[in-house]
Amino acid sequence: MLDKRLYHHLVAWLGQWPPRQPMAVVGSERRTLPGWDGKIHPFLGVGSPATGTVLSAPLPRVPGLRALVDLPTEDLLAKVPAAVGTPDREAFLGVFRWSTDPAPFADAGEWVPVDDPVVPEWLRVFAPEVLIHRDPETGAYLAGVGIKRHDKHGNEISVGTEPEARGKGLARRLVAQAARRILDEGAIPTYLHDVTNIGSGKVADNAGFPHRGWSFYGLED
Repeated sequence: MLDKRLYHHLVAWLGQWPPRQPMAVVGSERRTLPGWDGKIHPFLGVGSPATGTVLSAPLPRVPGLRALVDLPTEDLLAKVPAAVGTPDREAFLGVFRWSTDPAPFADAGEWVPVDDPVVPEWLRVFAPEVLIHRDPETGAYLAGVGIKRHDKHGNEISVGTEPEARGKGLARRLVAQAARRILDEGAIPTYLHDVTNIGSGKVADNAGFPHRGWSFYGLED
């Protein structure tokens, strides 16, 4: 049975869940409103191997997107940007994961405001605070997690590690720590990554976000 938090997140985020056909295209006001980062995200989708896929777009773009659903995935992705009014962008297919039981690693970081001087630029969009790991000797930033607060039911985790700190297990420990916090706050933690990003997939596996065969469709920034 699907976790009720995940169900409510998908309904709110996409506009419908579950799909009523193998690949359903739905119109949602959410695709015309600012998202977690203040930007408009005119297209996204989630697919389950058990129930099918929901592709979400602004209502006026639904007919054009529906005309593409019978295409092979590669062709569909190539035509999505123009269909949703963003021909200069690229669509991609990713892996959609979630966790109800994060790995029981010891905490690896501390929560700090995004305006803390040590927080790198890429993390500053994740207001009001982020989870970071500092070098115990110098205090320098080494790794961090930001949370995309999509809605009260589902929050997405993003993680990054500085090159010199990779291979030490920091990312998986930070992801698990952030996931526990999201669960404590009553939401479901999600983790999305490109299908070709093997490293990110391993982080997810180790942090307690199993690959269940679910997919994610999105637009590159």
